[in-house]
Amino acid sequence: MGRGRVELKRIENKINRQVTFSKRRNGLLKKAYELSVLCDAEVALIVFSSRGKLYEFGSAGTSKTLERYQRCCYTSQDATIADREKQNWYQEVARLKAKFESLQSAQRHLLGEDLGPLSVKELQQLERQLEASLSQARQRKTQIMFDQMEELRKKEHHLGEINKQLKTKLEAEGENLRAIQGSWESDATNVGGGNVFSMHPSHSSAMECEPTLQIGYHQLVQPEGSLPRNSGGENNFMLGWVL
Repeated sequence: MGRGRVELKRIENKINRQVTFSKRRNGLLKKAYELSVLCDAEVALIVFSSRGKLYEFGSAGTSKTLERYQRCCYTSQDATIADREKQNWYQEVARLKAKFESLQSAQRHLLGEDLGPLSVKELQQLERQLEASLSQARQRKTQIMFDQMEELRKKEHHLGEINKQLKTKLEAEGENLRAIQGSWESDATNVGGGNVFSMHPSHSSAMECEPTLQIGYHQLVQPEGSLPRNSGGENNFMLGWVL
């Protein structure tokens, strides 16, 4: 008579649970050993009891088997991620290439090239697009011209203000110069009226004559035309010494 099927649930009795753990642990370790020997497989087994005690088995060493497991898992994950990223890059390149070709075709149409394959509806849409672009360009040109005119108007106003300031400054300097000249003229008039440097008319007329030097008698020399001319044996005689 065979044993009945054991219900898989936690054993409440602590002693029975410990006995069952010991039996099944030993059987599990034995099966792992047999599998590694019979099938030439690399087997690693790690078991922690309810109390935290470690039981392990490794046909090639538990640490070595774990390192191999990590390399295998991470390599496969990295390869999967790389393949997924590569596929995404291919899709992105294809999308950008199609967009680039579409933009090139639209540019040629705007330049009036390759219009043969276009239908009437597409040509009308292209015409509306060109008219809208032309209207925007004209509006932008007009705005730029208005801005330049406003800037020139501001510069004109600024230069006018500077011109007014310079004119006011020049007028002030002219008034100051005229005031200085008037003070000089008044000073000169006051000095002349006080006879500080006044001179007698006879003295001034005498100074204006050319200077003469007389030696000997203080007798004026008559001009040569007024002197009497002696004729014959008369001796010439000059009164005084004249140089």
